[in-house]
Amino acid sequence: MCPTYAPAQPCHDRALLDLWHPLGSIDSFSSERSWDDQLLGVPLTIRRHPDGRITVARRTSAGSAGVAASGTDAAENDLPVLQRYGYLWTSLGTPRHLFDVPQSAEPDRRLLHAGSVTVHTSAGRSIENFLDMAHFPFVHTGTLGEELHTEVKDYNVTVSAEDQEILATDCVFFQPKAAMGSTGGAEVDYTYRVPHPHCAILYKSSPGHPGRLDAIAVFIQAIDEEHIRAHMWLCLLDDHMPDWELRRFQVSIFGQDKPILENQLPRRLPLDPRAETPIRADKAAVAYRRWLSQLGIRYGVLPGAAA
Repeated sequence: MCPTYAPAQPCHDRALLDLWHPLGSIDSFSSERSWDDQLLGVPLTIRRHPDGRITVARRTSAGSAGVAASGTDAAENDLPVLQRYGYLWTSLGTPRHLFDVPQSAEPDRRLLHAGSVTVHTSAGRSIENFLDMAHFPFVHTGTLGEELHTEVKDYNVTVSAEDQEILATDCVFFQPKAAMGSTGGAEVDYTYRVPHPHCAILYKSSPGHPGRLDAIAVFIQAIDEEHIRAHMWLCLLDDHMPDWELRRFQVSIFGQDKPILENQLPRRLPLDPRAETPIRADKAAVAYRRWLSQLGIRYGVLPGAAA
């Protein structure tokens, strides 16, 4: 399941180790077998047991996950697991509550895994790209933006110490094709939410459902400091587009981002405010970098003396 990477330095950031991290959609672990993978530089073995249980264990050596891989129920190297939003999550530490997405419990919502893409970049770079509206007209021309409409209007950003998340509200951007079912351009209302250093959710106005918002999320699995797997999740009010068409649209959008991300250097996200000059449109990114610094994140970033 996971490509072979050079030996990686494991993460030592307690702020990351004590979080839940995604490993993939539950459907991708449907057969009774085992898969090798990696999270935060730590080799893992994921196993679907005959009774349907899925376990995750640290892989102590090549092809070995201790007694877990041999089929024994109890294993010293077993990690906690959680199934939520259609994904398998695990933690390398003592995880707290996984962030909540209340919309996922609404009965008229469609929850869909839209695909997973491996990218040669850091988790921070990927989240920052997800938050960036300014690149829409140039990278996603004809769908999320067009070069006649490049202005990013001012918006509000708050960082909640209590909820441990970032919220960007009052975001408005013109899009010629804001969703798969759209037939014309419109100004789209956006709210960005970052409830986890490696996860972000976009809430956007839903065609045909005034006052309600679709949710589109990217759940990042940091394979190591400079390789990720981006799991794309949809929580939509759409009830007529086939799954394959929604997936194709999302994968095509991410496919346009991938070469940009892989050519962005340094691959690790600089936290020093002097490293890359921000503009007004980067308010969410500036807040995100400052938040990572406040959390004490050092894995996959370049902290910098002034961070």
